[in-house]
Amino acid sequence: MSLVPREAVETARPYVLGLFRIVVGLLFACHGAASLFGILGGAKGGGTVAALSWPGWYAAAIQLVAGGLVLVGLGTRTAALLCSGSMAYAYFSVHQEHALWPLQNGGEASVLFCWTFLLIAATGPGSLALDGVLGRRGRTAAVRVEQPPAVA
Repeated sequence: MSLVPREAVETARPYVLGLFRIVVGLLFACHGAASLFGILGGAKGGGTVAALSWPGWYAAAIQLVAGGLVLVGLGTRTAALLCSGSMAYAYFSVHQEHALWPLQNGGEASVLFCWTFLLIAATGPGSLALDGVLGRRGRTAAVRVEQPPAVA
């Protein structure tokens, strides 16, 4: 016997996914903003990453732009896949060489962001996303165009 009716869980699912996407996108975009502009405590160790430096500046740009896209739900699956890949790259190129396990090599955030964005890419944006709003408008317009005219 379940404490929460199945219908209530299914009704809440898109909203929970949407809120999850918003929080994760915001946190990721904040990492990028901190590294690029020195706000919110700046890059690791303080300050900013050098412009166009590899891979720091590019990672921060992906974090800010793609994280912002995930936040608002625009091009969500593609942006989330890019974020996931960038975190996988960060883990294997920066953290993995220091130790095997994320707890030992300081890569917990990279691993969590990687798998979180992969989940968002697989499940979609949920509710409260610009993808859904723009997609609904397009489908509604297409439906209106496809309807045959009424015969008098």
